Amino acid sequence: MTTGAVHTATRTLTVRYFAAAKSAAGTPEETVAITEGATVADAVATLRDAHGPELGRVLDRCSFLLDEVAVRDRSAALGGAATLDVLPPFAGG
Repeated sequence: MTTGAVHTATRTLTVRYFAAAKSAAGTPEETVAITEGATVADAVATLRDAHGPELGRVLDRCSFLLDEVAVRDRSAALGGAATLDVLPPFAGG
């Protein structure tokens, strides 16, 4: 007999933090579980939930690279991406 439970596929995404994001996260890199069909915004929400308001404030100002390609829209699907780089604004040239 089946219970009617829905199985949602998950996989891992490597998140690399730089500068202020690394400081706020307390780590230079971590892996997070993401569900099939997740977006960059979903990954950011997962990171915010895991690390709290300090990282959340930094994430609000960050830009992102998905497998080394700039993300212009946080609603972009993660697809088969393996790495999300979190880049806060940098000073200087």
